[in-house]
Amino acid sequence: MICRVCKAETPRPVLDLGRTPLANALLRPEDLGRPEPRFPLAVVFCERCTLLQVVETVPPEAMFGEYLYFSSYSDTAVEHARRLVERLVETRGLGARSRVVEIASNDGYLLQWYVARGVPVLGIEPARNVAEVAVARGIPTRSQFFSGAVARALRAEGGAADVIHAHNVLAHVPDPNDIAEGIAILLATEGVAVLEFPYVGDLIDRLEFDTIYHEHLCYFSLGAARTLLARHGLAVEDVERTAIHGGSLRLWVRHASVARPSRAVDTLGAEEGARGMDRLSHYATFSDRVWRLRGELVDLLQRLRAKGKRIAAYGAAAKGSTLLNVFGIDRRLVDFVVDRSPHKQGLSMPGVHIPICAPERLLASQPDYTLLLAWNFAEEILGQQREYRARGGSFIVPVPAPRIIAPGEHPGLGSVRTEGTQIR
Repeated sequence: MICRVCKAETPRPVLDLGRTPLANALLRPEDLGRPEPRFPLAVVFCERCTLLQVVETVPPEAMFGEYLYFSSYSDTAVEHARRLVERLVETRGLGARSRVVEIASNDGYLLQWYVARGVPVLGIEPARNVAEVAVARGIPTRSQFFSGAVARALRAEGGAADVIHAHNVLAHVPDPNDIAEGIAILLATEGVAVLEFPYVGDLIDRLEFDTIYHEHLCYFSLGAARTLLARHGLAVEDVERTAIHGGSLRLWVRHASVARPSRAVDTLGAEEGARGMDRLSHYATFSDRVWRLRGELVDLLQRLRAKGKRIAAYGAAAKGSTLLNVFGIDRRLVDFVVDRSPHKQGLSMPGVHIPICAPERLLASQPDYTLLLAWNFAEEILGQQREYRARGGSFIVPVPAPRIIAPGEHPGLGSVRTEGTQIR
């Protein structure tokens, strides 16, 4: 394999999860009897640029042409976006003469807040069905994959962008250099790009192995991201850690010629170096920890079943697909999955064929336990399911170690503090 960022040869193996179906390839009833494509899911580490990355590249068209993830069904994600937009509008003085572009803009969950403030926007969203939803909500959106070539066309057509958003997209592309190049082309001289992605530091520390699936091709540290961006004349001016998606980095990126890196950038960079995140040894025990977790979680579910307990799951999320398939958790252990998105209800989880229902099914069936597959939105989900819990339902949080949250117990899941010395 060739590293996706620095093109070094033969990155070193870290974790092999076997062959799994595509995490978001939910099945219609007529698909259940048909063979499902499965692809190798293995992660390697580049010792030159320190990027953790998936080996196999599945064509993006196979994953994003028709997409079933709509960000607006997460209250947490929508509020996260609202706060960020309000901050940018105020601190950067954005208005009717500004231009904001979002890469992989989904259903407009973020850009809607700019539209409400009268700031011109453009979303770039490859999934046609998702882009159509955004357009219907009044958010200008083009259905295409962002690239350096697209950035040149956008700049020639409408000028540079004052703000570029790229949330949970840098990790999703086969060629991160193409995205970084496009950002450098489209970004105004004094503009800022806001990049967010799950932080590899949290992935390793909290054993968030289920964040690994074929759509997530790269797992960035600050150091790896800085290496990528520097190749295209960009620099990280500030960095923050946020709690969303189990722990993410938010980078404030500008052209290197105008960027003034904050103390937070130096501090986190030094912390990564002190922890050895730039060395293979930092990832050496990750595989053993994953398989130990598999034994603990499956054993717990089997013991509950042996006692006659009924078990459901919450969240037809991509991470849930990874966990179920890699750990071999199917309908013998879990009766059904519930999900808030009507686009997923009536379908089945790939590989394991567990049916997906509306959340109301929890109250209708009142299973004894619900495996929280979408643990990254645990606080939100447990708040929504007060009635289920009041009736005696318990939740099982699977990572970093199986934990039962009994009825009436405060989840106490904690959060990641936000850092950053500059407001951009």
